[in-house]
Amino acid sequence: MELLEKPIDDQSVSDRLGALAQRYDNAGGAVIQLLNMVGGQADGLLERLPDGLRDNLGQATETALKIAMKAAEGSRGVIGDQPGWLTKAMSTALGAAGGLGGLPSALAELPVTTTVLLHSIQGVAVGHGFDPSEPGVQFDCIRVFSASGPLEHDDGSDLAFLSTRMIVTGTAMQKLIARVAPRLAVVLGQKLAAQAVPVLGAVAGAATNYAYSSYYSEVAHVHFGLRRLAIDADLDHSELLGMLRSRIGKKR
Repeated sequence: MELLEKPIDDQSVSDRLGALAQRYDNAGGAVIQLLNMVGGQADGLLERLPDGLRDNLGQATETALKIAMKAAEGSRGVIGDQPGWLTKAMSTALGAAGGLGGLPSALAELPVTTTVLLHSIQGVAVGHGFDPSEPGVQFDCIRVFSASGPLEHDDGSDLAFLSTRMIVTGTAMQKLIARVAPRLAVVLGQKLAAQAVPVLGAVAGAATNYAYSSYYSEVAHVHFGLRRLAIDADLDHSELLGMLRSRIGKKR
């Protein structure tokens, strides 16, 4: 009796890469059109924010990421993984509530939404056979956020977040959060600006949160799906990454 399963064949690798490429393509599709319909286009949105808030958004985002990561992990013992549709519904409702009162309520809602998104990303990791309590998996969950989000134009370069994992230490995690925070701050700032007008902000908040939950779920599936494929196929992760980039390039 064999103790280990044989690596999957080339056709299975090709099929799974095709599915991951499709997920990546879906991540930036219809949700962006939805954002544009409610005025969620990136250009000029940050100018609507007060100067003090805009200037400190990067540091605030870095702090929120650190808190949200701990909160998302801590909540797993209380709230298990939820179906994707339920996460989207929760996120959408939070966005609507946050936008209803304009900028003050949007600011209060933002860290809660960030925690919900991270919890969802961790759930995707579990679905691919990874343990979100492991530092390396937590590291990867934060890296999913380095894909920026649906409000930022993407030419495929965001796949850099799938590059070979650094040696995971507490210092590495802090450096990663510090690197991701400025990019995420721009995206979250756009979200806040879209929610800044009371009542109308509820519509924008619901739409942006729906888009974010859809986007990050798809990106997380690509990220952890590629990690799992490297294990199942017994292939080098960087080799698979190159193959995936090639497929995405052909689709665009």
